[in-house]
Amino acid sequence: MWHNSYFIIPAVLLAAAALYAVRSRQRIGHVPYAKGLPGRGLPLLDAAFLAGGPGRVFDTALVRMHLGEQAVISRSGLVTLTGGKPYDAVDQAIQEAVGPSGSRELAPLRRMVMRSAAVQEIGDRLADRGLLRRPERLHRARTARRLLWLAMLVLVAFTVAAVLLDDGAYGHGRANLGIPGFLLVGGVVALLATRPVKGRITPAGRRQLSLMDDRPWTPHSGVSPQLAGGALLGALALGGLAAAGLDDPELEATMLAAEAEEEAMRQAAASSSSFASSSSSSSSSSSSSTSSCSSSSCSSSTASWCGSSSDSGSGSAGCGSSSCGSSSSSCGSSSSSCGSSSSSCGSSSSSCSSSSSSCGSSCGSSCGS
Repeated sequence: MWHNSYFIIPAVLLAAAALYAVRSRQRIGHVPYAKGLPGRGLPLLDAAFLAGGPGRVFDTALVRMHLGEQAVISRSGLVTLTGGKPYDAVDQAIQEAVGPSGSRELAPLRRMVMRSAAVQEIGDRLADRGLLRRPERLHRARTARRLLWLAMLVLVAFTVAAVLLDDGAYGHGRANLGIPGFLLVGGVVALLATRPVKGRITPAGRRQLSLMDDRPWTPHSGVSPQLAGGALLGALALGGLAAAGLDDPELEATMLAAEAEEEAMRQAAASSSSFASSSSSSSSSSSSSTSSCSSSSCSSSTASWCGSSSDSGSGSAGCGSSSCGSSSSSCGSSSSSCGSSSSSCGSSSSSCSSSSSSCGSSCGSSCGS
């Protein structure tokens, strides 16, 4: 019987990993403040976040400011503020991101506002209502499943060792292989019970969007009564720039170009972080810490909504344009990084910090996973 003691350690590891995976999977669906669906009364920017993520929120807010003559967007992609009181916290975030100079290029402005506290709070609000799944919980569930797979591999390794090392000498007999078989079956059951969910939008969130998609939607909240273009903003929030059909083709082309630039930077950052992760095993401990920071998705501390849209795609993470901006994507793959290579993973606020700071090894403690 002493041969069966080989399986004590892997059995404990497998049980702990299975419990952690199941608990992490359950936490994804936890809704602290469940309410009924707001239907067609959902605020404008909440609808934009639900349909397309942080990038869609920025696009909608900036077009709203443009329609209200609070901002001018040049053909070259320069945003210039013309004054006026901000309508809400996202307008205020845009004004703060532009700064005292009164003008800023569209692409870096988009990146900063997507990571601002005002935009991040919209995602928190929707998650509290059960319309979105929190990205840090999705990431934790994926990590838990990887640990479960690792525990099963450890069990297989111990089983092979037991077979090779125990030859039945001295009358002790061989290890009972039914024990690891039973444990492996339990591990497979745990894997099936913790299958990853697709995307960040919940079934309730999909029902909410369907209530607003059946006919043209004009928001009742989030648009100034004096501002014309409510139906256009509603179409922009739900379908993006292409679906809105802006009256100004040059404005639409400029904003689409900024979105494409952000997407290209996101993909470049994802590629570089993936390369850094693959080479980190042969790096020193300090360089490994740096690459780990650059490849994480700013999801554990305060900027959890650095990801793409909340749609039902693959559930990626990365502050890209389609991510945090297009309803057809999902806040991207779990290995993508938090935005461009110039963004920060270490802000103490609820944003991903400013685009001028770096994501070096010093941010390892705040670049969560």
